Amino acid sequence: MDKKQIYLLCNAHLDPVWLWRKAEGVAETLSTFRIAVDFCEKYDGFVFNHNESMLYEWVKEFEPETFEKIKKLIEEGKWNIIGGWYLQPDVLMPCGESIIRHIKLGYRFFTDNFGKYTKTAVNFDSFGHSRGLVQILKKSGFDNYIYMRPRDKEYGPFIWKGYDGSEIKTLKIYEWYNTPKGRAAERIEKYISEYPDNDISLLTWGIGNHGGGPSKKDWQDIRVLEKKYSDSIDFIHSNPDEYFEKIDADSLKTIDTSLVHCMIGCYTSLAEIKKGHRELENNLARCETMLCVSGAEYDDKKLERAERSLLFSEFHDSLPGTLVKKSAEEILSMIGNGKDIVSELSLKAFLKLCSGLEQAKE
Repeated sequence: MDKKQIYLLCNAHLDPVWLWRKAEGVAETLSTFRIAVDFCEKYDGFVFNHNESMLYEWVKEFEPETFEKIKKLIEEGKWNIIGGWYLQPDVLMPCGESIIRHIKLGYRFFTDNFGKYTKTAVNFDSFGHSRGLVQILKKSGFDNYIYMRPRDKEYGPFIWKGYDGSEIKTLKIYEWYNTPKGRAAERIEKYISEYPDNDISLLTWGIGNHGGGPSKKDWQDIRVLEKKYSDSIDFIHSNPDEYFEKIDADSLKTIDTSLVHCMIGCYTSLAEIKKGHRELENNLARCETMLCVSGAEYDDKKLERAERSLLFSEFHDSLPGTLVKKSAEEILSMIGNGKDIVSELSLKAFLKLCSGLEQAKE
């Protein structure tokens, strides 16, 4: 290889709830996507990446004109779908079926609206990753996985091997998924000095947590870096799929364990959310079985609302309980609403199953 290659992944990590409530998460989503659209249209060579389908749904509902611009940018290759899930959930506490629900809703939305999907799943901020996830990812069509936590693990790509022997290329990202405003170039130069022998790399940049994405200063600083290292490094504004295609799997080490733990207190905090989540998770699965077996007619939109309540409660700051009190109250309300819907539909299925039974003998 004549030059080293650094794939630059601009993104805007955006927590729908955390130190704020859902309404603020919606507003910040609209603002961030608007900013990203403007950058894509204004700057040649700039490419934006974003994942959770739930956020795209909000844009489609509340700012359809922005959504239409995003569709055009995706067709032009200036905006990439990454991750592909409904949102970035905790991936230790939910059961495997819940993870499949996230994938299902994300896949359906992205393929229905954009006709495109991704080979790379992304959970930047989840607090640990079960080895059982590998099998689900591989059998759902993913070839690659990107994560950040726990942060004490060594940076770099590796092969992650599941219990059933499934394998996917996996990347533990360098430092962080976002960059403070005006610090993107600084991180890139730091990486270059720390890993001078790496021929192919992927680095993330963009203002995040409360959204934001690209800034004019960071974009200009990166352009300066491109000129500075023009003889030795190709900076490629792209997406994770293209990065992983360049990685030789045979050269990577294999890891056959779960990627845990960090912030272990979040697995016991706010037990009320965890209890409600587990009840809804189990009740929803049982309700779906009863509806299927009984043949009862029902409003599938209602059932989907219950499913979305479950998935929102599994967000990586919702289920672990790492969020402010008002947001926790919102999560408990969503769980309660989901349980009410499931209870109503389960009763309908139960009565349908009971219909036609012979009258009891005296």
